[in-house]
Amino acid sequence: MRSTTVLPGAPGLPAGTGDVPLHRLEVPGPGAPPFAAGSFEEVGPLSRWDRPHRHTFYEIVHVRAGSGTHVVDLARWPVRPPQLAVILPGQVHHWEGGRGPEGSLVLFTDDFLVDHPGDRRLLRDLGARCRLGLDPEHDRSIRCLIAELVAEHRGRAPGHESVLRSLLHVLVVRAARLPRRTDHAAEPRAQGRTAAVAEAFSRLIARSEAAGWTVRECADRLGVTPGYLTQAVRSATGRTPGRLLIEARVYLAQQLLVHTQLPIRQVAARTGFADPAYFGRFFRRETGSSPGAFRKHHSRHHQSLEAPSAPA
Repeated sequence: MRSTTVLPGAPGLPAGTGDVPLHRLEVPGPGAPPFAAGSFEEVGPLSRWDRPHRHTFYEIVHVRAGSGTHVVDLARWPVRPPQLAVILPGQVHHWEGGRGPEGSLVLFTDDFLVDHPGDRRLLRDLGARCRLGLDPEHDRSIRCLIAELVAEHRGRAPGHESVLRSLLHVLVVRAARLPRRTDHAAEPRAQGRTAAVAEAFSRLIARSEAAGWTVRECADRLGVTPGYLTQAVRSATGRTPGRLLIEARVYLAQQLLVHTQLPIRQVAARTGFADPAYFGRFFRRETGSSPGAFRKHHSRHHQSLEAPSAPA
């Protein structure tokens, strides 16, 4: 089965190895609309990827079963079906723990909204809400709409592209009408400027050049004090910016170890460590494995995920 979402430049990695991976939407051929819909299995294993990544497209996810956590930017949301989630282009997200989500996905690029430009604003609002719980009536309605989208996408009958755009518009509008509910199980989300600073911090530390930056350096780049940055990030995530910087540093090291042939010394340097021995102790403390053992154990697995002949 061919994957619907692939890494840019597959079978290799794009320039900037070490950045948060950016997935693009694959279409059947020239002239095909930038749209896809189907189950998690039909879209491919990357639809359940448990590593932080971004998309060049919108993703509407209708989760009907499963457990675990959906991590979007700096917020962690419990998987509690039935629910709807909207992931925006550029948002960093992944699925974590539990039994992977089951359900359907609708994928499309910004260009596909040409008939209904107002849907962009609705989607931004839905992306900010992230997790939308569904009662039985709303769940049935959403399920039927997505089933129609999947059928049109599979059938490709004459005029199917305009039908897809119309059905997608209805789906977006009806999703925007869903009642707002307080999810006490989610980590607290910040409001206003605090939320904007926390989200800007999330985007900042996703950049490979941020490796080795301190909380103060990040605060300076964002134009806030270290204390305010700490307050904003803790309010949004329940964790400190220092802890998130460590996690970003570990993730960059893991990416470099798995996806490049750089010597350990160069991996250490790219992640902000002048002393490879200290880098090794840091990496082992955070992952429970030495850099060399991690590379040996994981390289083959991740290469198979990204191979063009494999469902990635």
